[in-house]
Amino acid sequence: MFNNKSILITGGTGSFGKKFIQTLLDNYQPRRVIVFSRDELKQYEMQQVLGGNPMRYFIGDVRDKDRLVQAMRGVDYVVHAAALKQVPAAEYNPMECIKTNIYGAENVIHAALENNVEKVIALSTDKAANPINLYGATKLASDKLFVAANNIASGHKTVFSVVRYGNVVGSRGSVVPLFQKLIREGSDHIPITDKKMTRFWITLEQGVSFVFKSFERMHGGEIFIPKLPSVLITDLARAMSNLPLKIIGIRPGEKLHEVMCPKDDSHLTVEFADHYVIKPSIIFYAKDIDFSINALNEKGKMVEQGFEYNSGDNVFLTQDELRQCKDMAIE
Repeated sequence: MFNNKSILITGGTGSFGKKFIQTLLDNYQPRRVIVFSRDELKQYEMQQVLGGNPMRYFIGDVRDKDRLVQAMRGVDYVVHAAALKQVPAAEYNPMECIKTNIYGAENVIHAALENNVEKVIALSTDKAANPINLYGATKLASDKLFVAANNIASGHKTVFSVVRYGNVVGSRGSVVPLFQKLIREGSDHIPITDKKMTRFWITLEQGVSFVFKSFERMHGGEIFIPKLPSVLITDLARAMSNLPLKIIGIRPGEKLHEVMCPKDDSHLTVEFADHYVIKPSIIFYAKDIDFSINALNEKGKMVEQGFEYNSGDNVFLTQDELRQCKDMAIE
C-alpha cells in the first residue's frame, strides 16, 4: 500500500523515524519520503546514509502550523512521531511539553485535513494510560485529539488512528543504554528503582512493523496496542551483568508497572490475535464502524469488564531469553 505513495514522518530523525524509513525503502517503492524535524545535523547525517530520491528533508517544528501545511502538500500518509518525551524535562518545562505534544498534535491534524492526507497514525505511549506525569497527560490529550479528528473530517477523506506502546529496547533515555553505559564505565553496581518494577518489552523492529500493520488495519479512531512480553527490571540487570543491584527508589512520575489498556477503558477494548484495540469513546458523525472487524477483515472480541493490560500481570521473558536480544550487547 506504500508503493508510489508520499509519506511524511514528523520527528523523522529519531530512533523510530530512521528505522521506519529504512524499512519503508527496503520493502516498498514510495514516490516521496519526507523527513520533518528540527535537527539539521541529524537530517544531514541521514542524507549521507540514505541519499536523495525519493528522500526529502524539511527543517520544521510541529509547533509551526504553516510549515506543516507546506510540508504535507501532496502527501498520502503521515506518521506523527515528534514529541518531547523525557519525563523530568516535561515536569521542569511544562509549557514547552504542552506546546509540542498538544498544540503540535493539533497542527498535524489541521495540516493533514487541509491537504486531504489519506491516513495519519500518531505514536503514543503507555504513560498516556491513566497518566501520573505531565508527559503522559499531554500524550493522553494528543490521543484524544487524533481520535476526535475523525469526527471533524467531514468532507475530507482523512482518517486518524493512534499506536500505543512502551519504551523501545535500546531507545534513547531507556534503561538498556543506561545499564550498558554503567557497565562500560566500570560501575560497581547497577541502580534499580524498585525490585518489583516491570516493563513491556518491544524492539524497534517490532514497533515499526506494528505501525506498518496498523496502517493496513485502521478504519480511523482506533488506539492500536501490540501484545508484548514483560520483563522484570532486576532480571534485565542480571541478564546484562553480574554487578550487585542497588535499590534507589522510584523517580517522580514513574510507575511500578506499565499500563497500556486501563480498566476504565475495558468496555471499549477489543482483543485480536496479536493486539488490542481501544475503540473511540465518542460516536463519529455519519460513520457507523464495527471496530471488532478491522480493514484486513481480522475479527476480535470484547474483553471482560475490568480487564487491564499491564506489564506486571503478563508473560515474562527469562534472563536467558533477554541475553539473546542483540540490543543487549555491551560494546
